[in-house]
Amino acid sequence: MKALSIGLGIFILICSAEAEVFLETFDDRDIIEQWQELTILNFGEGLPGPHSWKIVDGQLQSLIMGDERVTRLFLIGDEEWQDYDIEVDVKPLRKHGPAHIVIASRIHQDKKDQTWGVLCTIGDTPIPEPKSMALCFGGRLLGGDAFLHYETKPYRSLSVKSWSHLKLSVHGKLLTFWINGKQVLGPVILEAKRFLVQEREFLFPDYPKGKVGFGVSNYSVLFDNLSITTGDDIPKSVTPRTKLATTWGNLKQF
Repeated sequence: MKALSIGLGIFILICSAEAEVFLETFDDRDIIEQWQELTILNFGEGLPGPHSWKIVDGQLQSLIMGDERVTRLFLIGDEEWQDYDIEVDVKPLRKHGPAHIVIASRIHQDKKDQTWGVLCTIGDTPIPEPKSMALCFGGRLLGGDAFLHYETKPYRSLSVKSWSHLKLSVHGKLLTFWINGKQVLGPVILEAKRFLVQEREFLFPDYPKGKVGFGVSNYSVLFDNLSITTGDDIPKSVTPRTKLATTWGNLKQF
């Protein structure tokens, strides 16, 4: 789905003094090696099954080999990023069981080296039983033991073998999620909260900054035309074209 220019790969458009746009059209096969994969939410038994990320005909393909209950994220950017809009085209190819598509924001590590973030999903929620929902939640991603649901709404899953457009906007403490141009969730208010989870106390952060990403659970799917529009909080060192290799190479820091 090359609605954007063919052959551009990753580049930065300086739109104004206050906004910059990162664009990825998945035409460069080598760029995939510079991204960070994060596997979370393992509701099944044992280890995740066979999976591959690869670029096919200028699109990023996520391919799994059977039913599995994990969510696989691709993360990009800088932990110092704060305000941004994330947009991506997605085409589910096959549903292997209860499944969902994800956009992730403000992924960061705290002082205890715990990875936190806030995600919006469209598709099936596996607990207590599969239901098609739009969901915004935040929590400690790797442990899978502390999550806070900010907002949910019944919403049909994305059509298989059809392109859809997802957008997540996070500015200050407000987060909003769109599907095919329709505002579905939000504005969600991201505030620090303290909760007891299974008799353990957790302080949920207000997610002030962090990396961005997208991902999938239990679908074989295509992604295309990822764009990230940032505010003027973006580190100045990533602005020139000559800094691209450094910027996009700093993805495997977790």
